[in-house]
Amino acid sequence: MEFPIIVFFISLFFTWLFIKLLILNITKFTKKLLPPGPTGLPIIGSLLQLGSKPNQSLAELAKIHGPLMTLKLGSITTVIASSPETAKEILQKHDKTLSARMVPDAVTSQPNPEATLAWVQSDDMWRNKRRILNTQMFTNQKLDSLQQLRHKKAEQLVCHLRKLSENGSSVDVGRVAFVTMLNLVSRTIFSIDLVDPESDMAQEFKDLVWTINEYAGKPNLSDYFPVLKWLDLQGVRRHVRPAYIRLHQIFDQLIEKRVQDRASSRKMKVAGDFLDVLLDQCEDKGSGFDRKTIKPIIVDLFVAGSDTSAITTEWAMAELLRKPEELNKVRQEIIQQIGTERAVKESDMDKLPYLQAVVKETMRLHPAAPLLLPHKAPHDVRVLGFTVPKDSQIFVNAWAIGRDPKSWERALEFLPQRFIESNVDYKGRDFEYIPFGAGRRICPGIPLAIRMVNLMLASIIQPFNWKLPDGMAGEELDMEEQFGVTLKKAIPLVAVPCMEENEVIF
Repeated sequence: MEFPIIVFFISLFFTWLFIKLLILNITKFTKKLLPPGPTGLPIIGSLLQLGSKPNQSLAELAKIHGPLMTLKLGSITTVIASSPETAKEILQKHDKTLSARMVPDAVTSQPNPEATLAWVQSDDMWRNKRRILNTQMFTNQKLDSLQQLRHKKAEQLVCHLRKLSENGSSVDVGRVAFVTMLNLVSRTIFSIDLVDPESDMAQEFKDLVWTINEYAGKPNLSDYFPVLKWLDLQGVRRHVRPAYIRLHQIFDQLIEKRVQDRASSRKMKVAGDFLDVLLDQCEDKGSGFDRKTIKPIIVDLFVAGSDTSAITTEWAMAELLRKPEELNKVRQEIIQQIGTERAVKESDMDKLPYLQAVVKETMRLHPAAPLLLPHKAPHDVRVLGFTVPKDSQIFVNAWAIGRDPKSWERALEFLPQRFIESNVDYKGRDFEYIPFGAGRRICPGIPLAIRMVNLMLASIIQPFNWKLPDGMAGEELDMEEQFGVTLKKAIPLVAVPCMEENEVIF
């Protein structure tokens, strides 16, 4: 009788062990259940599916695999959020956990990449940098104090356009907007204009900034196969590093001159610009700032501040020129509310709701940073029942979210009126509309960007009747995108500013 009992208990034990192991395996599998996605090819995964416009190709893949999607890109697991719900999970619910950055190899090719603002981890030093920016550069009080500077830059832009108009010349809209933003940022930081609108240096700066943004955003084998990084197979480091070096050389000369001025006369310390703020930090031994670490911050401010606002202004004008009735509607609003006897001011913006709606609609269709900047998971994170695995990179496709038909009626059409009738805003609380991102890594320069884009757009529309060159119809305008960290027009917008004979010139 004892033998069958022993066999029974042994069988019972192994049955229990088998069930427990089965449950453990099922639990382990469930915990590691990745979001769905394409199978991909051996070794390279889904790299070939990215194409030259990853924002668009990833949006199409999300229609098949869902709004939270996994792709294997080389040896790197990549998770894409493509809906308001998934963006909210990443940027709000798991904001603190997923606030780390996946840094592209192109970015690490610059001098002192660990001292940047946009690309470093969200540690105490990063928080200190953000605090300084938020309190010394982007507060409403500080921005209000520099309002006349922005007005002056806008007036200089209009003056430049008027000269071109008198000659019947056409205008590269993105270029003149870029120069205006570049000089605004340089005035804010260094108290000088860096370039003349008509100089070759203006184009050089534009090329430098776009080189940095293009290579930081384009697919790079060094990012997807880190073991091959040292080979620089696509020559990304070789191409982008000179652009960084050139900017550092320019800024180093300006910093050196200021340091010498401050040493010779302590009165120079109260110049009131952002460079003095940074140099004050350098003099504080416990701040962690020095001459080497402030240059990457300045580079970040120039690259982000000048390029994104210029791109948005160019896209806005392109959309308006495609729909002349919309352009006329904006211009009539400006003329009715302000007239043509004086220039537009920032204080006028509350009178121009349709102009503001145009800017918002432009950022919906053409967010300056289409995939935002990549996040990184420091450990496994559960998101909507799936596992975002440790060391995976995470993109939020703001471009796809802004065109989601579940959130936007007639999503692919340029309809500024939708923002007249909606309270949706760009400040990171409405996840169907996140052109500046959301959470702790939201763009700190929103207040300046919005003020300047609104002012630039109103200023160039008020005195001119804009036309496309050579009698081109609006529907003929090429609206193709060129992908990078920022999303610019593939073919620059060229248009003609026409002065009407009966127009009053202020």
